[in-house]
Amino acid sequence: MTDTLFDCAIIGGGPAGMTAAIYLARFRRRVVLIDGGDSRAALIPRSHNHPGYPDGIRGEDLLVRMREQTDRFGVLTLAAQATAIDRLPDGAFGIAAGRTLAADHVILATGSRDRMPPVDDPVRHIREGLIRQCPVCDAYELIDKPVAIIGAKDCTAGEALFMSHYTPDVTLLTLGDPLDVKASIQARLDDAGVRILADRVTAWDFAADGVGVRVDDGWRRFAAVYSGLGIDPQNALARGLGVDLAEDGRITTDPHMQTSVDRVFAIGDVVTGLNQIAVAMAQGEIAATHVHNLIRLSERRSLADSL
Repeated sequence: MTDTLFDCAIIGGGPAGMTAAIYLARFRRRVVLIDGGDSRAALIPRSHNHPGYPDGIRGEDLLVRMREQTDRFGVLTLAAQATAIDRLPDGAFGIAAGRTLAADHVILATGSRDRMPPVDDPVRHIREGLIRQCPVCDAYELIDKPVAIIGAKDCTAGEALFMSHYTPDVTLLTLGDPLDVKASIQARLDDAGVRILADRVTAWDFAADGVGVRVDDGWRRFAAVYSGLGIDPQNALARGLGVDLAEDGRITTDPHMQTSVDRVFAIGDVVTGLNQIAVAMAQGEIAATHVHNLIRLSERRSLADSL
């Protein structure tokens, strides 16, 4: 395997990475998918806005289906963490992932990590749907229900304002920290009827019917709480390659999902834009198709002289 030069190495086995792998395999390209097994999609209790699933689908179920599809088309999957990517003397990329692999193109689908609230076992409560991370995904299921947003920054205020379109009962929980937003943002929160609860939380109660929060004047109950603490793009490999990043640390790309580094592409939640499964999959399709077209160009199997 170390002697094989792959047409493309895909780093990350979430919906974006697996979509790119499926496309490249069906394009009859030599592709390797390096998957650390920690896709953010695995935490989704049930997605109701992913097209084609009227009753919704669990994130892990979607990943299982996609893994079956990559296997069916013969995608070589390496269960490992990619730790470094270097440019080799011949212009290809060397990827360290427990062993060294070489590829002419790289697609980064390394995703982002949500900052977790300070509660015991937050991942379990995310899978239960009691702690939520994506109002775009599931605000619809909380129409007219009491909801809390955890945090004290602009990103927290943004989620609170988003949720105020779905329910008039929105509380921003700062966990005892001062609310750190501009006066103009505070005014928008006031206009939207968002309550600011700046008390320190002394206890949490996660139950089947919602989340209890104990503050100075007693218990408050919510149908769900959102973590509005922000995300951390997993961009270490991109930084190592010198890829241009946006101010928030996510990767910027052109319309073909190519980064500022030639033959390095990026897709999914690590890329600037909307963090949604369908968007990530579309980006995987775009990147894989462009990689295939670049290779066709070098093989003289294309009408175009350049792309």
